[in-house]
Amino acid sequence: MQHIYVAKPGGLDSLALGESSPRAPEAGEIQVRVHASSLNYHDYLVATGLLPVDDLRIPMSDGAGEVTAVGEGVTGFAEGDRVMSCFFPNWESGGATLEGLLGVPGDHVDGFASETVTMAASAFSPMPSHMSFAEAATLPCAGLTAWRALVEETSLQSGEWVLVQGTGGVSIFALQIAKALGCKVLATSSSEAKLQKLKDLGADEVINYREQPEWGRQAAEISGGVSLVVEVGGPGTVTQSVRALRVGGAISMIGVLTGISGDVPLAEFFQRNATMSGITVGSRHHQANMTKAFEEWALRPVLDRSFALRELAEAFRYQESGQHFGKIGLDLS
Repeated sequence: MQHIYVAKPGGLDSLALGESSPRAPEAGEIQVRVHASSLNYHDYLVATGLLPVDDLRIPMSDGAGEVTAVGEGVTGFAEGDRVMSCFFPNWESGGATLEGLLGVPGDHVDGFASETVTMAASAFSPMPSHMSFAEAATLPCAGLTAWRALVEETSLQSGEWVLVQGTGGVSIFALQIAKALGCKVLATSSSEAKLQKLKDLGADEVINYREQPEWGRQAAEISGGVSLVVEVGGPGTVTQSVRALRVGGAISMIGVLTGISGDVPLAEFFQRNATMSGITVGSRHHQANMTKAFEEWALRPVLDRSFALRELAEAFRYQESGQHFGKIGLDLS
């Protein structure tokens, strides 16, 4: 089987194609023929060396494929099952713990830039029955992060406003989930073409943040204050996110695309009696809830384009460019 690995010290030019033999599953494990993966910012950090990993690590946290062998004692899966990965294989349910956040594929252990993987059965869950492998492979990180932010950690009511930032995977999923819940969505982007696509996808209002630096205040004027901001920018956007909130609103802190530290306008934050929650993907229980809802809603991810396994570096360069709308896929079929 073929796989891609990251050679130290990292960098897209360090991604190399390798070959190895599939490993038969041991007790408690399953073997999966991987058909698709998808790119996340976390994967980019691994590939570029900004997130240090072991030498020759196989990257990519997300994967979807078909079970090809089952180890002793496994009862939840059978050969031929269509499955998708779990970002946190050790987080079954309940709140986050340090132990539950270990074992991330493509980071702590080898991931899904490989035609075949053998992992603990807990590293997988059934994929939505109506989705293709390419679609299901977008869910374990971006889809589940948005789901947890809007459903598991928040009690949104129909008609409330949700603000999403940009057109990456989490933000697009958040828009789709919010609309399925009956919420109104205000979306931001610096591209007029992307703003139109956001409208076509169901956004009720859009703001060009490059033309409107005080977009948080404008969002509050449009909506009367949003109930939830899906915050992916971090320190460069959190001030405007606070200003967009209604009294009692919430921020789901998901990304730090603009840096890892910065100021929060604390006076404005507590005057709004606001809350802020850190969201790092979710548990297998959350994933099962998401899968059931997506099947009921017949929700399908927005796929921008897909690359072959050997084109992974090119796929990351496309991610760097910011041209994508929705998820970038990796085809291993």
